[in-house]
Amino acid sequence: MAVKLLPVDGVIADLLSAVAPIQETRFFSLGDANGRYLARDVTSAINVPPEANSAMDGYAVNSADIVQDGRYEISDRIPAGSVGQPLVAGTVARIFTGAQIPPNADAVIMQEDTEIVGEQVRINTTALPGKNVRPRGQDICIGATILNRGRRIQPQDLGLLASVGYSEVEIFRPLKIGLMSTGDELIEPPNPLQPGQIYNSNHYALSGLVGSMGMEVVDLGVVEDTPEATIDVLRKGAECCDCILSTGGVSVGEEDYVKGAVEELGRLDVWRLAIKPGKPLAFGNVLGTPFFGLPGNPVSMFVTFLIIAKPYLIALQGGADAENKFLIGEADFEFQAGARREYLRVRVHTDQDRVLLRKFSEQGSGIMSSVSWADALVEVEMGQQVRRGDPLRYCML
Repeated sequence: MAVKLLPVDGVIADLLSAVAPIQETRFFSLGDANGRYLARDVTSAINVPPEANSAMDGYAVNSADIVQDGRYEISDRIPAGSVGQPLVAGTVARIFTGAQIPPNADAVIMQEDTEIVGEQVRINTTALPGKNVRPRGQDICIGATILNRGRRIQPQDLGLLASVGYSEVEIFRPLKIGLMSTGDELIEPPNPLQPGQIYNSNHYALSGLVGSMGMEVVDLGVVEDTPEATIDVLRKGAECCDCILSTGGVSVGEEDYVKGAVEELGRLDVWRLAIKPGKPLAFGNVLGTPFFGLPGNPVSMFVTFLIIAKPYLIALQGGADAENKFLIGEADFEFQAGARREYLRVRVHTDQDRVLLRKFSEQGSGIMSSVSWADALVEVEMGQQVRRGDPLRYCML
């Protein structure tokens, strides 16, 4: 009897519903906070801007005193960073972008709409209250929440935090993710390959993926193909890591010892997912530490990490909106899907107002060059016939 394949979306939903996010927090300086996940909402203690300021180089005026084509004395000069004197009635003040609007002024006439005539300035336009003025709190008001708990801090967020006076923020402690590789055939580059050996490429891909998520990599090494060695490494990982990721070793082969070792130390659910590439996937725990057994084929590993493991790790890290974000593009290829949902490696191109998805020619689970070439994964449902121009969901890598 055929084994029933589990739906991908259901597995992701089950994982996210059961995750127990980390609670430990630390304070990080802004210089070290990029890519980390906020543990608290961040509110502003100031207005931004703190006072009304000029949006233009020009002249601060009281609009009630100004008539078009009138000539006025210049009573003050206010560069950015300076505070001018109260505006004298019937005069104007030279002002520069970002400078605080002086008392009694309510508008700025940009210099392109003026003309110097001797010691005076002629205003060649109508003055309206608030024109070219950035009001106090236009960007941020006191007490406003500027960033929410669970947000992954981006470079632009660092600028926002600094603009309201923060020098550090409270973040969730970065997860420690243990990476273990299984298989006596694996060898580290640049050692020369012997017959039957392959380079341990999965480790470096996984290490890059985990590091790019703001988490710390713990290298558990290549595990010798024995039950004893496998148990020892899993114990070590459970003691020092928040989650363990293994590549290979969870099938039913006689030399695959990870499945039995995990079951001895905890629990393991081995799933056969309706996904291509990457049908076999394992999840469980080792002495209470979450464990993922990813496929050994490099593309299968990469795809199942992004689609299944990554959302779980983001949720475990305390991140909000952990699920992958999909966009809609237009197929620039034809394809017939099989009995599983397929994630094809594609490049995204724009043609005027169209977003075109172009497929890599070879889509095998061992073709790692397809992942390096691609910048997105496109989702094709089981049995779907894709024709050029069909709308498809895609996720950027």
